[in-house]
Amino acid sequence: MHLLQIMGNKLNIGGQAVIEGVMIRSPNYAVVSVSKGKRIITKKEKVRQRKGKFYKLPVVRGFYNLVDMMKIGMRSLMWSAEQQAGTKEEKISKAEMVCTVIFALGFAILLFVAIPYLATLFVGFKEETQPFLFNLIDGLIRILIFLGYLAAISLLKDVKILFQYHGAEHKAIHCYEKGKKLEINNIKKFSALHPRCGTAFIMIVLVVAILTFSLITPIILGLFPSLATMHIVPRKIVLFLVRIGFIPLIAGLSYEFLKFSARYEKHPAMKVLIWPGLLMQKITTKEPDSRQMEVARTAVKNILKLEKQKDI
Repeated sequence: MHLLQIMGNKLNIGGQAVIEGVMIRSPNYAVVSVSKGKRIITKKEKVRQRKGKFYKLPVVRGFYNLVDMMKIGMRSLMWSAEQQAGTKEEKISKAEMVCTVIFALGFAILLFVAIPYLATLFVGFKEETQPFLFNLIDGLIRILIFLGYLAAISLLKDVKILFQYHGAEHKAIHCYEKGKKLEINNIKKFSALHPRCGTAFIMIVLVVAILTFSLITPIILGLFPSLATMHIVPRKIVLFLVRIGFIPLIAGLSYEFLKFSARYEKHPAMKVLIWPGLLMQKITTKEPDSRQMEVARTAVKNILKLEKQKDI
């Protein structure tokens, strides 16, 4: 998933892999193209714009951009799944999708927030007196769990195909951004890695979380000194819930860093900072075949056509 679209004079586009296909988003539209048998079918939708100065504020815009991309991404994923369903009975209902999203969010909080937090407590580090060290260990455990999770699911056949479409999406976007004609021979030449990928964003989030939580704990204890004298169980529940509450802030801060890094991605120092995100993409992207690149090409061409028609 691309959460940020900054390309100067070029049309700003990003996207994500879906089931047997690719979703591409521009400032005004979202297009999903999927392979179905011998055909490539496409769904188009207009993107609702958030109006008002509030949604353009730094940090705030990042959080809402993430929310919007998740909504579009889930709709695209749901539609792509329906296209692969053999019968009407196999199609996913909205209620089932909502339940799936709730379960996925709960699972993510458990695996990537609760378990690292509890593991750090179990090791013996104290959040109240060693905030930076505690959150550093907590963050490292979170990163290791995330990498292990990615490595494990990458062994699944369906996930491998999804990661190939992820690579196809990156290659097609690279081709457009470099001003080359959107032909398969041109798309093949480009890297399956992209510095503005959602995978890189997640790595930024994991690092920003370490720094943010290290500052939040002393501030909360300073503002509410009675917490320090509270029994350990309710105190830990409060501090853990505070972490959950600050996730939107962390997402917004991470977006601002991603935006900053996109502007200076050629700077040697910035290359070092974005390198871990690119390294992680070696797990989440695979080299696509010609058919998968054709699907990605179709999605990009359709989004460009829609934006061009809008300007006529």
